[in-house]
Amino acid sequence: MSEQLGPYRLLSRLGAGGFGEVHLALDTEGRTVAVKILHPHVAADDAALTRLAREVETMRRVRGPRVAEVLDASLDGERPYLVTRYVQGKPLSAVTVPVADLRLLASGLAEALSAMHEAGVTHRDLKPANVMMADGEPVVIDFGIALALDSLSVTASGAVIGTPGYLAPELLEGREAGIEADVFSFGATLAYAATGREPYGKGPASAVAYRVVHHEPDLDGVPEWLAPLLRECLARDPAARPTAARICAVLGATPAPRGSHPRNPSSGTARPPVLVADPHAEPTREWQPGGRRNVDLERALHREKVRRRWVIGSGLFVSLLAAAAREPLPEVSLFLLSAFALAIVADVGVALVSRRPFKNRRMVADLATIAGTGALWFGLSTFFSPMTLAIFAGTALVAGVVFLMSA
Repeated sequence: MSEQLGPYRLLSRLGAGGFGEVHLALDTEGRTVAVKILHPHVAADDAALTRLAREVETMRRVRGPRVAEVLDASLDGERPYLVTRYVQGKPLSAVTVPVADLRLLASGLAEALSAMHEAGVTHRDLKPANVMMADGEPVVIDFGIALALDSLSVTASGAVIGTPGYLAPELLEGREAGIEADVFSFGATLAYAATGREPYGKGPASAVAYRVVHHEPDLDGVPEWLAPLLRECLARDPAARPTAARICAVLGATPAPRGSHPRNPSSGTARPPVLVADPHAEPTREWQPGGRRNVDLERALHREKVRRRWVIGSGLFVSLLAAAAREPLPEVSLFLLSAFALAIVADVGVALVSRRPFKNRRMVADLATIAGTGALWFGLSTFFSPMTLAIFAGTALVAGVVFLMSA
């Protein structure tokens, strides 16, 4: 039985990390989202929650197809949680490496890095486990959370604020770190994806951290077009690392629009904008779907494609059955065709009186399917025997059942 958390209906547990447990959920409009419920020891830290609430306002400004946008947050209840776009796929740490399309991965991660830094957000924990591969393309998740929850009481309770081998040397040494640390993590993540090996080897966390600070990374096997860039990204000196904009230029990626967020002129580090309390400002919990228009449109388009395939497949199967029954059972044949046509016409009528997207396209496609089903029925019954058509129909039925079970 599903559980209700605020306005979200939790469907299934997706996994857990250092800061919380992630659930697949539905929002009030039936859209899938990812809900991260903070662990009790994190939720008990008032200072960490206050800092996270402040940072969420900045994190919500990160937009782009390569990042899982923060949509909502509720941090004042018994079970504080964050809500992000749900990304269906596997983390980079769980896919086969070296990855097949390294250029696509590199450019996608560069675009995500640019989107975060231009919005004034530092990820702080970029690593293969936080890069979801959706249809071969990367989407970065959990940005900003590690930085916002980097407090003494939270880390003392066992939360992990980073993974040695992907954390920059300045973080491991306790020095001040900015967006340059993300560039280091970007380089380490790509090195892993290109070689299938950890760039600083495996072993105890202390040993890996020592190699990060004192040794050069293992880049054997990295393609020549990528190796020079990764060497720059993995430089021990933060000032020697390239910016996200330069990485995008080298890889031919599309950088985020510039100039919308202030920067510190002395260091070039992106800083979160100063937030002033405004009684008329949009509260964090009342997120507006305007920024998700493209995502919702893509989902609606995907649902329409799936529906169209079902309609066409059903028309093919009905035409086979009706053609097989035309000679021995003509009444059954006509009944099948009529029932199919009436069902499609009824669906077209519902679409016309509703506000569903693509209703005109749906009407044309459905009417064409009805006509095509009738034409196919006539052709099949004319050129094939009932026995042959019955065998075809049985084969199609078995194939459909097997497909549904495997899906």
